[in-house]
Amino acid sequence: MIKSKVDEEDYWHSSKFKAFTFDDEDDELSRLKESRQAVNNIRRLVEEDDDEDDVEKVSWSGEPVGSISWSVKETAASSQRADREPAFPKISTVTPSISRSQSGYSLSSLFKGKPKGGNFQTFSDALTDSSVRLYAPELRKPKSEYKDYVSDWSPEETVQRLQQGKAVSLEKFRTLQDKLLLLDLAIAAHDGNVITAVLIYLKRTLCKEVLFRELESRQTALRHFIHYLSETQNQRLLLELHRALGRAEDAALLQYKEHLSITDENKRRDFLKNCLSLPFSAEDLAHVQDHYTLLERQIIIEVTDRQAERGGKVEIFQKFPRKALILNMPLITTLYYCCFYHYAEPEGTFSSPLNIRQTFKISEKQYFVTALAARAKLKAWLDVDALFASRNWLGFTRKKSPLSFQRVVDILQKNSAPTHVLQDYVALVDDGELRLTLAQKHKCHNIVINTYRDMKDRQLLLGYRGKVVRGSVEERKIDDLLSNPQIRWKN
Repeated sequence: MIKSKVDEEDYWHSSKFKAFTFDDEDDELSRLKESRQAVNNIRRLVEEDDDEDDVEKVSWSGEPVGSISWSVKETAASSQRADREPAFPKISTVTPSISRSQSGYSLSSLFKGKPKGGNFQTFSDALTDSSVRLYAPELRKPKSEYKDYVSDWSPEETVQRLQQGKAVSLEKFRTLQDKLLLLDLAIAAHDGNVITAVLIYLKRTLCKEVLFRELESRQTALRHFIHYLSETQNQRLLLELHRALGRAEDAALLQYKEHLSITDENKRRDFLKNCLSLPFSAEDLAHVQDHYTLLERQIIIEVTDRQAERGGKVEIFQKFPRKALILNMPLITTLYYCCFYHYAEPEGTFSSPLNIRQTFKISEKQYFVTALAARAKLKAWLDVDALFASRNWLGFTRKKSPLSFQRVVDILQKNSAPTHVLQDYVALVDDGELRLTLAQKHKCHNIVINTYRDMKDRQLLLGYRGKVVRGSVEERKIDDLLSNPQIRWKN
């Protein structure tokens, strides 16, 4: 199609490419100036201060930020969000969008990073604000991390993870063969915690008969299982285990221990009497028999002494009131009690110390120590001396003790024995240096003075003269020794 001349002129004048004229150089210069001026204007906009009083901020809806209508809409929108947002927001896979009408941020504040007047949040603060927080969906864990919970470990891996203290489920092992294999691997690992963990699972999933039968051939696991039942105080199952394994003595001892839970002394006595028919060993049966006899005797003594104490006619109960009951006390405590309150009673009575010694076959040394402590506590020094009295075949009386006299002195000193009592027993100590040390410690002056005299040590005797009371009998004795011409002093 051939264009007309007019159209051709319009094309040349309307196109961005113009024909050459002599004025092109001026036009090119003017365009360059305009371009440089535009660049300078942009630089001033970027580098200018934050003073934007002449810039009006508008919301997405086109309304000026801070106006009354904008404030009303923002208040209503925030209250709606608070009503819709639960206390514990669920993580949603759908990212909520921010409504333009509810956003109070202008384009200039978003790009420049600072709000006008400091009343509005920055773009980064807006994203972290709770009212417009974006909840990211929870990412699914790798499949390998779920392996602990789906129980697809082999028995060897399961035992290894149990040793490492990691969580692992044993529910996968359902057959008896798998369970026993797991138990054998735990035993081979020599880890008591792993063995106990597997035993707890077997206890829950196997019947008692099968479990007891398999444990009988696995002594290591059996010991751990018995210890576990003892620690958890599962006495009933432990008793059934002993009976199933034919451990009659262990079952009897376990049943005997049940007396500890009986508080009434009469019921406990009857229970112990029934225990005498259990299949104990000879040694254990003797102990159970003594326990029953002792409790029976304690009940009799307690009833009698309670009546005497209430009656107020027995002097010793008035001077030394009882601080505790005698019931369920150990044998030595019972002997001490009888030596304290019933020392002079004849041997035929239940509360006589000699009767208790004879019945329970208490050794001479044990009886001597107990009686000495009880009578020294009462300050009955004549009874104390009588304990040491011994006659030889010639009829002479001398002091004899199954204890060392050093131990006797310690017992008497703890019970506040007077000096003249201590002096008699310090003098019976065989070792000279020990005797001198004890005499100086307990202020047994006569022993010290006699020892220095036998040593013929004048200087030690003069030094000790300053330690005694001036004008006392001991000082006069030292003066007599020092002035005695018959003594040949070595210094």
